[in-house]
Amino acid sequence: MKAKKSMMSAELIQKAIKESFLKLDPRVMIRNPIMFVVEIGFVITLLLIFIPDLFGGTASRAYNLAVGLILLFTVLFANFAEALAEGRGKAQADTLKKTKQDIQANKMTGPDVVKVVSSSELRKGDVVIVTQGEMIPGDGEVIEGLASVDESAITGESAPVIKEAGGDFSSVTGGTRVVSDQIKVRITSDPGESFLDRMIALVEGAKRQKTPNEIALSTVLTSLTLIFLIVVVTLPFFGAYLNISLEIPMLIALLVCLIPTTIGGLLSAIGIAGMDRVTQFNVLAMSGKAVEAAGDINTIILDKTGTITFGNRMASEFVPVGGHEESETAAWAAISSLKDETPEGRSVLELMKKLGFEYEASLGEGAEFLEFRAETRMSGMDLQDGRKVRKGAVDAVKKWVTAHGGKIPKDLDQNSDRIAKAGGTPLAVAVDQEIFGLIYLKDTVKPGMKERFEQMRQMGIKTIMCTGDNPLTAATIALEAGVDDFIAESTPEDKIAVIRKEQAEGKLVAMTGDGTNDAPALAQADVGIAMNSGTVAAKEAANMVDLDSDPSKIIEVVAIGKQLLMTRGALTTFSIANDIAKYFAIIPALFMVAIPQMDVLNIMRLGSPSSAILSALIFNAVIIPLLIPLAMKGVAYKPMSSSQLLQRNLFIYGLGGVIVPFLGIKLIDLVIHLWV
Repeated sequence: MKAKKSMMSAELIQKAIKESFLKLDPRVMIRNPIMFVVEIGFVITLLLIFIPDLFGGTASRAYNLAVGLILLFTVLFANFAEALAEGRGKAQADTLKKTKQDIQANKMTGPDVVKVVSSSELRKGDVVIVTQGEMIPGDGEVIEGLASVDESAITGESAPVIKEAGGDFSSVTGGTRVVSDQIKVRITSDPGESFLDRMIALVEGAKRQKTPNEIALSTVLTSLTLIFLIVVVTLPFFGAYLNISLEIPMLIALLVCLIPTTIGGLLSAIGIAGMDRVTQFNVLAMSGKAVEAAGDINTIILDKTGTITFGNRMASEFVPVGGHEESETAAWAAISSLKDETPEGRSVLELMKKLGFEYEASLGEGAEFLEFRAETRMSGMDLQDGRKVRKGAVDAVKKWVTAHGGKIPKDLDQNSDRIAKAGGTPLAVAVDQEIFGLIYLKDTVKPGMKERFEQMRQMGIKTIMCTGDNPLTAATIALEAGVDDFIAESTPEDKIAVIRKEQAEGKLVAMTGDGTNDAPALAQADVGIAMNSGTVAAKEAANMVDLDSDPSKIIEVVAIGKQLLMTRGALTTFSIANDIAKYFAIIPALFMVAIPQMDVLNIMRLGSPSSAILSALIFNAVIIPLLIPLAMKGVAYKPMSSSQLLQRNLFIYGLGGVIVPFLGIKLIDLVIHLWV
């Protein structure tokens, strides 16, 4: 679902221009009170063009026409900014709608009975069979089989992914294609409620919900508008007292220049564009609130495997203990891995072949396989002859052996510590009451992670690594990666506990996950990013879904969230600074005839009261389209502390917001006088 169109493509601009006029509908404009006030001002001046003395004024038709046109363009430019932002989301939604189609499904109606039906007839709980070359008819979970699935229609990536029953990679999405083998899928959503349907609804910016911060800022801006409206309405009474004739067009122009039109015209576009940037990054945010929360994150919880490290822990050595031979340790390690389909389990058998060791594969026939569980932190086989083989974390296997009356070899801890200090993961192998040795698993920290965590630190964000490894291995990886803290031998409960601890200290927490056991922590976190390759439970618990299933992308999501907040703050600062400059342009021009002392405020030395008002009004209209690219793209974000960011924004957008309108209004005034 990568964006195919540039931000300013001709097609998007044409549609946005059309939408700008359609949005003049008062029923639409009233959603933006600031621009609605400007539109009412345009309607009043439009009447004055045809009936100049409607309110007893003396302003010419030409002056009323000039004011009216400027007000119209002000509203249109604001509508254009919003329409352009919405258009980008709609373009992505249109691409997704082309992906969504009616698919023929092989629905199982009995143990061996298959009926061909339309995908629109499928309901939650139905079971379908999908074979090579066929499209998956709806969201679901693989309950039988293993297949390679092409998800490029959803993620934009061409490389197929493996989906298999059980584990954390059983979730499939409707509209994707099986490119090899066959799988049996249980449908998990009713028509209209699929992941693709939700994506289409969410990326259409026009339907998004405003975030709490955006609502709060809108309330403040609306309150300011109401205050200035009251001030302007009462001005004629003060004008009569001072013998100043205040024409209706002048009062309207004054009101438009006083109210925060710049940020009012761009606020909605900033919010829509912020969510759109996340979507273009192939992350689906369930709400704008999640994107904003990402910008305020104080702590990030990261899984070691697949996020900080490549996650391809492979068996690299068999380490015997207690006087056993390497071949003996390797043989029992292989037997414990016969039915272990994890990468680690398969790597044990591959290492056996590489080293040329032999083992009794027949022992696996009829044996009961025990999958790895977070609670036991072991897997293994219960053989038919009664022997129990276990493979897992050293401390877990030690407890299991002692519970069965066995003894711990003296050299076990020494060898496991050696592996852990080298950054590897030791797995102990035991049979009944005896530990035979260790499997040395190696993993590698991804390049550049240390630098990225340093950036997080500069942003004031604490990073915590969670891993099932023992403390020594965890400490080695944490030091190499450069995280601030780590939790070794962590369980799902540990993740929730650390999230709650950080939240109790007033911090906002983000985390990634893909498994069902991650769902509670994803729900607890302020920002939970689930992998698209993960389970349905994980995706439902999170408030963001990464379509590329890249756990390290949480770092970029945080940066995008901060960029959204920065953009809104920067443009709000610029807008307020703009208003200050406009006050110096228009207020002295209105009152210095009756109050000569106000001439000291006329520091711009504008030509006349009329040209001052028109100049300020024109600048007010022109500045909105000039800021649209910045609102769409976002303010460039550089990792730094909050105080440094504040100083930088005040200097660039605060001081700049005062200087630019002073120069702009003066230049426009000079042009008006040359033209007149």
